[in-house]
Amino acid sequence: MNDAAPAPTPAPAPRRARVRAPELIGKGGWLNTGGKELTLADLRGKCVVVDFWTFCCINCLHVLDELRDLEEKHRDTVVIIGVHSPKFVHEAEHQAVVDAVERYQVHHPVLDDPELATWKQYAVRAWPTLVVIDPEGYVVAQHAGEGHAHAIARLVEELEAEHEAKGTLRRGDGPYVAPEPVATDLRFPGKAVLLPSGNLLVSDSTRDQLVELEPDGESVVRRIGDGILNEPQGLALLPDGRVAVADTVNHTVRAYDPETGAFETLAGTGRQWWQGSPTSGPALDVALSSPWDVAWWGGKLWIAMAGVHQLWTYDPETGTVEAAAGTTNEGLVDGPAAEAWFAQPSGLAATEERLWIADSETSALRWIDPDLVVHTAVGTGLFDFGHRDGPADQALLQHPLGVTALPDGSVAVSDTYNHALRRYDPVSGEVSTLATDLREPSGAVLVGDDIVVVESARHRLTRLRLPDEAVRVEAVAHRTQRAATEVAGGTLRLDVVFQAPAGQKLDTRYGPSTRLLVSSTPPELLVAGEGAGTDLSRELEIDPAVGEGVLHISAMAASCDDDPENEYPACHVHQQDWGVPVKVTADGAARLPLVLAGMDEGRQ
Repeated sequence: MNDAAPAPTPAPAPRRARVRAPELIGKGGWLNTGGKELTLADLRGKCVVVDFWTFCCINCLHVLDELRDLEEKHRDTVVIIGVHSPKFVHEAEHQAVVDAVERYQVHHPVLDDPELATWKQYAVRAWPTLVVIDPEGYVVAQHAGEGHAHAIARLVEELEAEHEAKGTLRRGDGPYVAPEPVATDLRFPGKAVLLPSGNLLVSDSTRDQLVELEPDGESVVRRIGDGILNEPQGLALLPDGRVAVADTVNHTVRAYDPETGAFETLAGTGRQWWQGSPTSGPALDVALSSPWDVAWWGGKLWIAMAGVHQLWTYDPETGTVEAAAGTTNEGLVDGPAAEAWFAQPSGLAATEERLWIADSETSALRWIDPDLVVHTAVGTGLFDFGHRDGPADQALLQHPLGVTALPDGSVAVSDTYNHALRRYDPVSGEVSTLATDLREPSGAVLVGDDIVVVESARHRLTRLRLPDEAVRVEAVAHRTQRAATEVAGGTLRLDVVFQAPAGQKLDTRYGPSTRLLVSSTPPELLVAGEGAGTDLSRELEIDPAVGEGVLHISAMAASCDDDPENEYPACHVHQQDWGVPVKVTADGAARLPLVLAGMDEGRQ
């Protein structure tokens, strides 16, 4: 029984405050415009949705998919502008952004902002963030996280009507110019698996297919799955000879039979999992969220559920799925599987005693033992990364997407953003570099004495002889370049701003419709205020002696159509996780506002 008072319906926001949108600037320039430099003046007369994203972020990829329908339906009045705002050093490379725009089929202009200039001008705090600008160039709404497409669509309809009447709406084609297509056999492949026949099966992610290649790794035997798959990633052999496929954007796991060519859906409904949805049950009745890799271990199929920072399992004997590790909080916390935190797990490899995990957003290599306890071999948290060999507790990776078990008990890590293949030896506790000059390796598979690496951004498989000695590289270390928010020690008021979209209200039919979860790294940073609750505002107590750390804040709100005549109103979930680096200073802020949806009217 929940005896907490229902969260009150927020008062309607003041009618769209007149806040002039800052100019869009970025040192990397513009993509998908045919070489034209865009300004806000060029976009006057259009409803503009600015999407602050970075290509490592699974939530950003979800939002790209959410916006596609809006982009199509309002093509003559709406211009979506992607502002690429990097977290990792590799993401600040211009060619990497060019690749990502093609890889994820971004069909609108993108500003490459490697120095976060526009991010700072708009005071953005999280990936993804959406800002709506009206046809006269004023900011009218801001949304952080996922689940806001319906609210933005409603706002766009209001803006269209308002500015059509004022004569300030300009219809017609937008500034998007499609790039020239490039012909290659593979296009941003994701993972590979060795078939019993000796052929290789590769997930050709951007082309939504699987491709079977001859043992040379180049000659195409057949293409499979056209019209069935949507950006597939992980592959794993099942005991019955079929191949499990992580059908990532379809939020399903399928089985492919190489003998017959048939597909069967094993798990997932085709819809994305949201907070509050079931986490166990009949596999075809439970939603999944961006499954990125799969591995057979301990009599079950393990699923790296990148979209919710968890590992799930599929049991073929019972036909059920369940969440097996992780809490959905994003971070690096070891311990019993049900209490551990992950951050976008994207690669799996099974040995008899360990399930290895490439935990990409923490740049970590982790593993689960047979007692279902989670351990970290390499990695320290969300904001530390680099290319450093040596003792594992000092070594650094950069957003690894794959891990491969080697015959000697060590593992090879596809260290994606370092363009390298790394090795961790659990006996010596040392990390070394096996190969460099790979372009965004995302997975690898053993073939005899060789290792075949999926070079995703070179659109090919690359065969390497496993070297006897490691490659020597110059050590580098990085931290995310986001500036820490300066806060005062003592009481810090946290306000998550949420305004229900027009025509909707908070759904309180079954109790509070909002949720707020707060924790910190290190835990000592928070003297008070951690834990879960239903109020979107909370007083935190910051220990000034700790000095700095990260506040982990997860917020959710559910809103429904406000129509008393409709017995079954449409409802929508808005959610976002923030990792806010903070530094305690004498003149730091006493209030931390985070916009989930709406505009912050509580500035002090």
